Amino acid sequence: MRKFEEKTIQSEKIFDGKIISLKVDDVLLPNGATSKREIINHPGAVAIIAITENNKILLVEQYRKALERSIIEIPAGKIEKDEEPIVTARRELEEETGYTTDSLHYLQSFATSPGFADEIIHVYVARHLIKMKTPVQLDEDEFVELMEVSLDEAEKMVNDQQIFDAKTVFAVLWMKINCASE
Repeated sequence: MRKFEEKTIQSEKIFDGKIISLKVDDVLLPNGATSKREIINHPGAVAIIAITENNKILLVEQYRKALERSIIEIPAGKIEKDEEPIVTARRELEEETGYTTDSLHYLQSFATSPGFADEIIHVYVARHLIKMKTPVQLDEDEFVELMEVSLDEAEKMVNDQQIFDAKTVFAVLWMKINCASE
């Protein structure tokens, strides 16, 4: 048994959608009591820290309905069924930015909202970007605006809450630690 493990007694699927599913689990707590847990299942995602030759980061602005506002983010997207994360990373980089690369390296993975969701996001760093002659089409329900910003500009966007999501704040911090002197 893992420390503080909650054993599932019963699980009921409430919703099964295109991107997520929701279940309610009855669990046995470490102290013997029971409780309910509402859990979102998500197939996982990737995010790409795309760095240009002049050490700028590629960002996209898009409207996020859950927040009812536009935010500025690093390119990212959902992993499709049976797709390897690096394949998703290359696809999303090409779709959202119009760039490709032969230098796509895994950085790390982390849980996005472990209190209620099992989504894991895999972060990649892309360098030596190549502008595609024929850009890949965005998904039909996706509208983004590409921007290229310096680290200082990205930090200001974090402070101004234009950059408002964890993966992009992580990317800016990673760049500050790893690319500030380049």
